[in-house]
Amino acid sequence: MSKAWDAIVVGGGAAGLFCAGVAGQLGKKVLVLDHAPVLGEKIRISGGGRCNFTNVHSSPANFLSLNPHFVKSALARYPSKEFIKLVTAHGINYHEKHQGQLFCDDSAKQIIEMLFSECAKGKVTIRNPVSVQAIAHEGEHWLLHTSEGAEKTKTVVMATGGLPVPAIGATAYSLDIAKQFGLEVVEPRPALVPLSFTAETFGNLNELAGLSVPVRIASGSKGHRYGACRFNEDLLLTHKGLSGPAVLQASSYWVEGEPIHIDWLGAIERPGGFNCDELFNNEENHLKLTETILASVLPQRLAKAFAEQRNLMGRKWAEVSKKDRQALKELITNWSVKPAGTLGWKKAEVMLGGVDTKELDGQTMMSRKLPGLYFIGECVDVTGHLGGHNFQWAWASGYACAQAL
Repeated sequence: MSKAWDAIVVGGGAAGLFCAGVAGQLGKKVLVLDHAPVLGEKIRISGGGRCNFTNVHSSPANFLSLNPHFVKSALARYPSKEFIKLVTAHGINYHEKHQGQLFCDDSAKQIIEMLFSECAKGKVTIRNPVSVQAIAHEGEHWLLHTSEGAEKTKTVVMATGGLPVPAIGATAYSLDIAKQFGLEVVEPRPALVPLSFTAETFGNLNELAGLSVPVRIASGSKGHRYGACRFNEDLLLTHKGLSGPAVLQASSYWVEGEPIHIDWLGAIERPGGFNCDELFNNEENHLKLTETILASVLPQRLAKAFAEQRNLMGRKWAEVSKKDRQALKELITNWSVKPAGTLGWKKAEVMLGGVDTKELDGQTMMSRKLPGLYFIGECVDVTGHLGGHNFQWAWASGYACAQAL
């Protein structure tokens, strides 16, 4: 066994590599261990291969946690503008997409290379593939038993991420270690994940698959674990159910057995605004077919599906009673439907739940019960909205931890 390390970071993903690089440059002797043959795979596949590495508007309001205040300290000390400075210093060109999301112009691999470069500056030792078989606390030190022997360290940083994308080696190891040492864990479940529907609930999915529609979506409620949400985003109809940014956002708040609510006209952008009442009450439409009127604001296939659902296909607007018009309007502007479930960990982008924040110091990410044991990134009960916020949490929590080290 070599001389004790100042810190061993278990997990060489976004949070782990960033934390190690910062701590190394602050003069700490740091070792990173990871079981994967290739590091940074989740970064590489993110954002369609271009990595949505942060969001210019990232703030505590963009995160879900049982303690919504927990993120404030770390985000304030390392806001998105600081990471943008680092990206710029490494000569990585980027662009802003929808709602403040920043992506690499070229490739997500540039972010991985940048993290390796920062680790190299801090003389960080990286070993992979190496599996950590056991972690024990002995006096003032921690002992890690690995597939390549034992390592002693003053501090351990758990940064193994969450359960999404098992195909690239995702595990619940950080949560297992938390439980081993008596720390509370908020039950994990898939987040930012498509929702599935039964044929009875939504029988014409196959006909509508591939349609993308801007909607306003609502999910959850004030009494639930993470409260309620409302988003204006694009929704994608698929063969299995609903996906797209709107549904991924709503999935983090959705509770099994409860409905989500969709206003199919709520996110329409038109010069001078869009007036739903005008559409349904305009008598100039009286000779037009119902599906034709709906197709003026919705994709034709969707307009037809809604008209069919209310048995109004082929009927002129003048033939539709006020009661039926109102029912159609309610169907389209407040469509309430119960998902059968999510598409699970294989399709989830992040994990909801994790190490309970009440167990950790929000300024340092260290366990309150066990000095020297830290948890950062996705394994903590902090989950960001879609759009670069989860990466920002990786950088901010990693930075807070590195400063404490």
